[in-house]
Amino acid sequence: MKVLRFTLSGKQAFFKKPEVNKYYYFTYGHIHRVALLGLLGAVMGYSGYAQIGQKKQTDVPEYPEFYQQLKDLKTAVIPCCEKGSFPQKMIAFNNSVGYASMEKGGNLIVRQQWLENPKWYVYIMLDSEVAEVVADSIIGRKCVYMPYLGSNDHPADITEASMIDATEVETPKKIDSFFVRGDAVVDLDDFEQDNPYKYEEALPVRLDLAFNMYEYERFVLTNLAVSEIQKKIYAVDDIDGRTYHIAFY
Repeated sequence: MKVLRFTLSGKQAFFKKPEVNKYYYFTYGHIHRVALLGLLGAVMGYSGYAQIGQKKQTDVPEYPEFYQQLKDLKTAVIPCCEKGSFPQKMIAFNNSVGYASMEKGGNLIVRQQWLENPKWYVYIMLDSEVAEVVADSIIGRKCVYMPYLGSNDHPADITEASMIDATEVETPKKIDSFFVRGDAVVDLDDFEQDNPYKYEEALPVRLDLAFNMYEYERFVLTNLAVSEIQKKIYAVDDIDGRTYHIAFY
């Protein structure tokens, strides 16, 4: 099976958590599936949330164009970081456009949590015409809109794009990419690792149709052995010379 792979990175990233929107703005620890589809939608020139309902007057619920077009893509993500997490820092800056705040002067002080020097290996299964078109744009370095890592303060670098082979693994004992917690059991007694870790976070995995709000799954990233795997796992030989085992969602 053929897979598109590319490296996604940047100086900083900010994937806003919607639960808190006063005083401090917090980020998810990694790019999640909906944000990744939004980035790919920018590359392809698809519209986003702001354009919902503008093309036609209807009461029928609809997804943003990028999600409607790309929601069936099968993706896998491997973070390039120690113990599953990137360094983070709080940043304060002024939004002085004039209408950002009702205070005198119209200045708004924004405080955000940013990921520092994030980097991921991204894989897309080439099992559909939509996936093939996305691969053509990524490999050909063609994009309609500038891709960002969460907001337009954080340009995304898409590099090292190529087509590689993926082979299903019959009896996998590890998963190097993110996987949903219920899809495998982590062996916490795996003492073969010199520096063992297990990272877990609830991340958006899809949008609901009624309100386009996030729906979540708890994702796990670990270098420990796993068992009772409920997903197909694929082996890929990457450009860094390593063989990774990945799960697509």
